[in-house]
Amino acid sequence: MSRRQVLQTVSGLVVGLFVAILAGTVVSNALPRITAELGASQSSYTWVITAELLAMTATVPLWGKLADLYNKKLLVQLSLVLYIVGSLVAGFSQDVGTLIFSRVVQGVGAGGLTALTQVVMAAVIPPRQLGRYSGIFGAVFTGATVAGPLIGGVLVDTPWLGWRWCFFIGVPFALLAIALLQRTLDLPTIRREVRIDYLGAFLITAGVSALLIWVSLAGNRFDWMSWQSTALAGGGVVLLGAALRVEARAAEPVIPLRIFRNRTVSLTTAASLLVGVALFGGSVFLSQFFQVAMGASPTAAGLMSLPFILGSLASSTVAGQLVSATGRWKRYLVAGAALMTVGLALLATIGADTSFGLLSLYMALLGIGVGMLMQNLVLVAQNDVPAADLGSTTSLVSFFRSMGGTMGTSVLGAVLAHRVTSELAADRTQEGGASGGEAAGHGVPDVTALPASVRESVENAYGVATADLFLWATPFALLALIAVLFIQEKPLKTSNSTQRLAEEAAAAAGSGGGALSTGSTPAPGSALPDQPAVPSALAAGSGRGTSR
Repeated sequence: MSRRQVLQTVSGLVVGLFVAILAGTVVSNALPRITAELGASQSSYTWVITAELLAMTATVPLWGKLADLYNKKLLVQLSLVLYIVGSLVAGFSQDVGTLIFSRVVQGVGAGGLTALTQVVMAAVIPPRQLGRYSGIFGAVFTGATVAGPLIGGVLVDTPWLGWRWCFFIGVPFALLAIALLQRTLDLPTIRREVRIDYLGAFLITAGVSALLIWVSLAGNRFDWMSWQSTALAGGGVVLLGAALRVEARAAEPVIPLRIFRNRTVSLTTAASLLVGVALFGGSVFLSQFFQVAMGASPTAAGLMSLPFILGSLASSTVAGQLVSATGRWKRYLVAGAALMTVGLALLATIGADTSFGLLSLYMALLGIGVGMLMQNLVLVAQNDVPAADLGSTTSLVSFFRSMGGTMGTSVLGAVLAHRVTSELAADRTQEGGASGGEAAGHGVPDVTALPASVRESVENAYGVATADLFLWATPFALLALIAVLFIQEKPLKTSNSTQRLAEEAAAAAGSGGGALSTGSTPAPGSALPDQPAVPSALAAGSGRGTSR
């Protein structure tokens, strides 16, 4: 692929990733209007968000494994088609049941885009050059996460658009991504004998879903210490334990357990889980803080998040360019983790009366730290594994980042709710029965509709609770810093994964495995363990044997 083709492919992937992340965040400010118009309950309100997040997180490892077995171009286009179908069904929904179902379809498509974008990039760009492009993807990921609520708020507040355009808005971009990829993406089709681990896929999906449902609903629909928590958490652990046993014996495991023997993969996976807590916590709860503690509108709250977005955009882009130019990456991981920790610690000192200038500085530090970390962690993991395991490794890092975001949002949200309740109760007692607690109710209050005295109590309670939330998040960032410090810096490879796959297969064949012909089934005793069959033309460096 020429440089122009690479840039066009990157454009298609960037657009695809943007709509995937946007699907999960654009509805947050629109949900009150959506649920009111469809006559949905509070439980349905929760599931409109949770269904998409569950489907996306649970299917990321499956898409990653499919990328190791089938044509990557076809898979990423299939993900975009699923996203389009889910978006159209959601936009035309007339009842909440159809909306929730459509969100599951959207989530499956978004999971594919989240996993496959990085895999395709590694297939066409060497790790040494990947940094400059990974910076762009990191900025898009963070920008879509934080800007989604702003876009949703603007659409809902625009009379001639409305909430249905929260789902329609991504469809033209997804169609554009499909067209760009069809025209520019040219990857070899590596034919190999395929055995899909259906049991392992089912157990992983079921176990992860049970745990995600638990952390999403515990502290809200039922107590953390309850029989529901025991059933969901215990069931999830049992299912994942069974999955580990199946994966250890499967010929083609969904998640090859051997990759965890790689120290770099284990540490980057742990760090990604912890970064997910900071990223989602920083975006979700800062937006709520602006609206409740500072009285901003949904649109204004989105604009107030710009320091976080711009900090992440600048650091992700600059760090990516520097990594590609120098080949050195660890210094940026360490600096990013340190800045993320400092940013969260400073945000733990905020209150309802904190000036926006100071808040902007704290948000910028957090954004800079997250931007330097997120995509570079994926790059480091990709650089240190065999090409045959690239899809599984990439999806694993993305999966744990999504898992960290889901669990972090739920747990930190429970911390915030508990602190708000206790602050309002203490204020009510001190004021001799003032109605701040009753006015807040069990949901997020509309501070513009509250009396002045009650409004001050609610704003103060949310200010104190948000600071407490960031204080709880700070140790997770510190653990991410420790994990990053233990990653060993290794030189970035100068060949892309397609070239590495051919080199690895040729080396294995030369050591006694025997050459494999295009699309052939290896003879008994001659199969290469965990290595796909590579077309001879590709192994020889020829352009023949590739297909669009």
